Amino acid sequence: MNPASPPSTPWWSPSRHADRRPILLARNRIQAAIRAWLAGEGFTEVDPAALAVSPGNEAHLHGFATQAIGNDGVGRQMYLHTSPEFAMKKLLAAGERRIHAFSHVWRNRERGPLHSPEFTMLEWYRVGEGYEVLMDDTMAFLRLAAREAGASVLRFRERTCDPFLEPERLSVADAFRAHAGVDLMASIRADGTTDAGRLGAELDRIGVRRAADDTWSDMASRVLSEKVEPKLGEGRVTILDLYPAAEAALARKVPGDARVAERFEVYACGVELANGFGELTDAGEQRRRFEAEMAEKARVYGESYPLDEEFLAALEIMPAAAGIAMGFDRVVMLATGAPRIEEVMWTPVP
Repeated sequence: MNPASPPSTPWWSPSRHADRRPILLARNRIQAAIRAWLAGEGFTEVDPAALAVSPGNEAHLHGFATQAIGNDGVGRQMYLHTSPEFAMKKLLAAGERRIHAFSHVWRNRERGPLHSPEFTMLEWYRVGEGYEVLMDDTMAFLRLAAREAGASVLRFRERTCDPFLEPERLSVADAFRAHAGVDLMASIRADGTTDAGRLGAELDRIGVRRAADDTWSDMASRVLSEKVEPKLGEGRVTILDLYPAAEAALARKVPGDARVAERFEVYACGVELANGFGELTDAGEQRRRFEAEMAEKARVYGESYPLDEEFLAALEIMPAAAGIAMGFDRVVMLATGAPRIEEVMWTPVP
C-alpha cells in the first residue's frame, strides 16, 4: 500500500485499532512528558475557547464558520480558531507570563498525509524572553518525543533526522541561496517592501513556474515549498530563521534591519513542525498588517475575516514576549514513524 493513501479498513475496526494502539499510547506518553517539562519550567496550562470572532487574519489560512444563536434567536457569525494565539495573547495582556495550551484547532482546505482539518497544536509563550529560547524548548520536546516513543531518530517515510544532534540554524536568505540558487534579499528593499518583478526573473532563471498575477509572496512560497523545504531537516533538525518581514505578519522586525523579522520554523525530515516569533506588540502596525492580509485574501479567494478588536486592544498592554506553535500530531508521527497524520489521532476526522 502507498503510505500516502489512507487504509481501506475503518479506524474503529478492532483489528486496525489493535495495530494503531501502540502509537496512540506513545502519543499519550509524549504529551505527558512535555506537560511535565513545561510544569517544571513554571508554565501554566490554559484552555483557550475554540469559538472566536475571527479565525485568524493570514491570507492563506481558511477557517470553519458557524453561527452562535443567542437567547433572542438572533445569529452571530463566529469561527473555530485556526490557532489559540489571539486568546493566549489576551492572557499575556491580563498578566500571565509563561503559558501553554494543547488546543484542537481547525483549518479548512487542508487534507493530506501531513494535514487534517482538525488537529492538535501545542502553543506556548514566554514573557520578557528572546525568541531564541523557543528554539531550545522545541529541541527539548523533540528529544522527549523520541525517547518516549523508544526511537533514536525521527522518521518520515524514507527520511530520518537525529534530534539529539545540534540543530542546523539557517536564515531564509541563506537557505534560498544554498538550496535554490536564489538571492532572495535582492528582491527586498531596505524598508521591507518587495520587488515582485525581480523575484519573478529569478524564478524564470531557475525554471520554477509562476502565474502572471503571482505576488512576491506567492513566488517566495513556491520556491520555499518546491526547492527549499524538501532539503531541510535531513540528518539533523533545521531551524529556518529570519523570515522576510513580508512573510511574518505577527512577528516584530529585527532591530536595525526592516527587511527581516524575528520568525523561525523548525523542520525535521523535510516536515515543518513549529513556527515561532518574537511577538509584534504594536497594535497599529498589527492592524495595518491584518488589513493588508485580508485585502489579499479578498483578492485571491473572494472573502475575508473580521479583525478581533479585543485582540488589537489587548496588544496595547501586552508585554514583550516570544511565542511558538508546534504541530503536536506531526511530532508524534515522526517519533513513531507513522506515515499519515490519521494514524496518530485517537479518532481521525471522517
